[in-house]
Amino acid sequence: MTTEPDQTPIPARDGIPDGFVRHSRSSPLTAPWEPLYAKTTAEAVMLGLQIREAHTNSRGLAHGGLITALADNAMGYSCGLKLGGGARLLTSSLAIDFIGPAKIGQWLQIEPEVIKVGAKLCVAQCFVTADGTRCARANGTFSVVKAKE
Repeated sequence: MTTEPDQTPIPARDGIPDGFVRHSRSSPLTAPWEPLYAKTTAEAVMLGLQIREAHTNSRGLAHGGLITALADNAMGYSCGLKLGGGARLLTSSLAIDFIGPAKIGQWLQIEPEVIKVGAKLCVAQCFVTADGTRCARANGTFSVVKAKE
């Protein structure tokens, strides 16, 4: 039995910024990273988490695979938001640049921007911050697959 996470906005506390709620779309990949948080605006779905040891590489920094997967998710969710639902998205291209460290205890936040929405492709970019300092940037192209009726 699965239960939906509480969608009540969480006041800023314990390093979690205002407006973030428990993320409601878990997957087998992201389940070990819980708790994940999301903040949805009219333009994007931001994701965030408090970096813990389970999120790190052997040097104690947030693992690049974690950052890449969350950037991919946030950009895909944001494209889906702009498409208004009813379509599935598949990542067709993804690139990321790591520009600084993200450490245990910091708030990792993915801030996407949808660049173009089309009938077949959606393009997005994002910045990833650790306690407000940019640590990565990414861009992705997503194939739009219409949902079966």
